[in-house]
Amino acid sequence: MEVHTVTERAETFTCNAHLVVGERTTLVDAGAYSDVVETIREHTDDLDRVVLTHQHGDHVAELDSVLDAFDAQLYTYGDHMRRDHDLEDGEQIRIGDDDFEVVYTPGHANDHVSFVSDTALFSGDIVVHDDGAFDDGSFGRTDRPGQSRERLIESIRDLLDRMPEGVERMYAGHGSAFHGDVRNVVERALERAERREPKYPE
Repeated sequence: MEVHTVTERAETFTCNAHLVVGERTTLVDAGAYSDVVETIREHTDDLDRVVLTHQHGDHVAELDSVLDAFDAQLYTYGDHMRRDHDLEDGEQIRIGDDDFEVVYTPGHANDHVSFVSDTALFSGDIVVHDDGAFDDGSFGRTDRPGQSRERLIESIRDLLDRMPEGVERMYAGHGSAFHGDVRNVVERALERAERREPKYPE
């Protein structure tokens, strides 16, 4: 699977936007990097679709720019005025050359979804490998209005139940991409979330 993080040169706060080149060239999240369109064009002239893990500002700030630059369809779980396809929990979606299951994973955001295949996971902000708070297994913050630690814990458990054993690559909304035993990383994130301690202590 050919994956490029097209926001990695950003000097301001953004999520990781992942470009997956293949049969259905797909951008997972649009990010908040002003040069994202130019960076996408370094890898492809054609973008089939944009799929969103959720609609927090750091994931969608450049969405209009991407949609205006490419004849791409927008796939979201939550409502969006430019949505072409309404994602549903359990459906299969082609990202690059692989089929991914949509897993509804709220807690960090009410419209949050993750995408899991036999070998890879796009986890958005529900689980990340490293993010400055924890290394080797962290999770999205849940201390703001509309967020829920209890619901996030349920989502991580559901993700583990539905994730095949062979998943060895994780592309999260923040931190670095991970190659190895993804299940172990997700289990460590769950253990930390279950402690109910603040992710960012005062």
